[in-house]
Amino acid sequence: MIEQHLDIPTAEGAMNSFVVHPEEGGPFPVVLFYMDAPGKREELHDMARRIAAVGYFVVLPNLYYRDRREYQLAERTEPALAEMFGLMAKLNAATTACDTQALLEFVDAQPAADARRVGAVGYCMSGPFVMWAAAAFPERLRCIASIHGAHMVTDRPDSPHRMAPRIRCESYFACAEIDQWAPPADVQQLQAAMQAAGTPHRVEWYPGAAHGFVFPQRAGIYSQAAAERHWERLFSLFERTLRRA
Repeated sequence: MIEQHLDIPTAEGAMNSFVVHPEEGGPFPVVLFYMDAPGKREELHDMARRIAAVGYFVVLPNLYYRDRREYQLAERTEPALAEMFGLMAKLNAATTACDTQALLEFVDAQPAADARRVGAVGYCMSGPFVMWAAAAFPERLRCIASIHGAHMVTDRPDSPHRMAPRIRCESYFACAEIDQWAPPADVQQLQAAMQAAGTPHRVEWYPGAAHGFVFPQRAGIYSQAAAERHWERLFSLFERTLRRA
């Protein structure tokens, strides 16, 4: 495997990113990995490595680069969480479009990347981001996956569920049964919007799983069975849309 820590230029600064892909056999289909709220960290690097190991060119950017080059939620105290939520609040559809444009320009220039075949995955905070990205670049993204995505339905004009008519690619939504950030009513509204738009999609509930069930270091929340099912669904989606298409 080849791993690199690179600065990807954007219209708003240098976006430090983790890039990983197999050493031989490329060019490889691209997976854009949008981080969750606690920040780009080794736990996510390991997840990116797992995706890359089965034959993908994975880019994991630090989406907080405008404010913090290095950030990781160290402890779940009230002040620490307040800082994290403050950073989250600065990210939206416009910043996602800016960052995704930079990511696409980056992979377009990489010999090891097959930039004709691009998918995206987002976790928690970045569940909306992959929908914004797919809506902004419908001609570029072949698939998106939102894993226990938060705030998928809001009152804002750019609410993720309102992006459905602009999304052309296949979409997958892994929904935790226990999730205050994505209650059943919101998921139902999201699914109704996707159905009304005729956008190919799958919404899947993970019974007994809580928000954040994918992350091995999330003590008391991580579910190995649910996490492994998510990996199966993700790899199946990528195989179907990035390799066979």
